[in-house]
Amino acid sequence: MFSKQILPGVELKLIEDRHAPAMYSAISADREYLREWLPWVDSTRSTDDTRDFIEKSLRQFAKNEGFHAGIWVDDEYAGTIGCQAINWLNRKVEFGYWLGSRYTGRGVMTAAVSAMCDHAFEEWNLNRVQLQCAAGNVRSQAIPRRLGFTEEGVIQQGQLLYGQFHDLIVFGMLRRVWERNRKSTR
Repeated sequence: MFSKQILPGVELKLIEDRHAPAMYSAISADREYLREWLPWVDSTRSTDDTRDFIEKSLRQFAKNEGFHAGIWVDDEYAGTIGCQAINWLNRKVEFGYWLGSRYTGRGVMTAAVSAMCDHAFEEWNLNRVQLQCAAGNVRSQAIPRRLGFTEEGVIQQGQLLYGQFHDLIVFGMLRRVWERNRKSTR
């Protein structure tokens, strides 16, 4: 199973059924904070809802279409990073992520996105990684910017969030750019 230390005391682990209580607890503890930008928070009402998500994620993993990993900080579930189904024909994938409020501002999500990009380009041999961030979610946008992603455009009213449409900013990273950036920072 996938597991990777990304910072001291911070690890990515493939989410499994046994993680459902910790994941649900993290969501419940930060429900109002997460609800500001994530449309699925209100429909996550029980550990069973979390288990359903994990089951879908494990089916995705079994079909070699990507995976979702829990982000563990000092052995506590802090958030999730994962991907939409990999588009193998076009060698691309889109990542999504969330992190509990008490873990923000420490570089945790930047390290998680970086590790997932390494995996996408090195293990899956993909050519492109994409992220979409709500136009108002400045903290989320800072992650791809910090990692050198290109801001490619805006999807107008691309997300319906609790009855209100929001624009989404699209960020892209190409394998050749990622490799060049990695060489210059080592």
